[in-house]
Amino acid sequence: MLRGFKNFLMRGDVIVIAVGLIVALAFSTLIKAFTDYVINPIIARAQGGTSQGLGWQLGSPGNKATYLDIGSFISALIYFIIFMAVVYFLIVLPYRHYQARRGVAVFKDPVPTKTCPACLSDDLPKPAAKCRYCGSAQPGAV
Repeated sequence: MLRGFKNFLMRGDVIVIAVGLIVALAFSTLIKAFTDYVINPIIARAQGGTSQGLGWQLGSPGNKATYLDIGSFISALIYFIIFMAVVYFLIVLPYRHYQARRGVAVFKDPVPTKTCPACLSDDLPKPAAKCRYCGSAQPGAV
């Protein structure tokens, strides 16, 4: 039982995913600090005055539970965009390039599909001559 678990953990895919997650968490911490300490003050300053941020007080003044904080939402959106760009440009693109050099296509564009007129399955490849589900001949097959 332990040998099977060890073999599972030592597969290349699991190691790649683990390293990717560790790198993503490290970048997440860095980007979170950037949005908290750089972006949030800029957004709060846009409100002006002595407000606690960019937003509106819905209840009694000074109650944070009833403060509609649009600035925090904008900050979270900026955080998400920056984080996804970092993951794409620093993890996905190099990994795709590395795998292409090895002859493996990863994160490739989806194959164009068509719908079978008989059974209405919509995941048939365009050049398919027969439906894989119902076996009917496909119109326009080459």
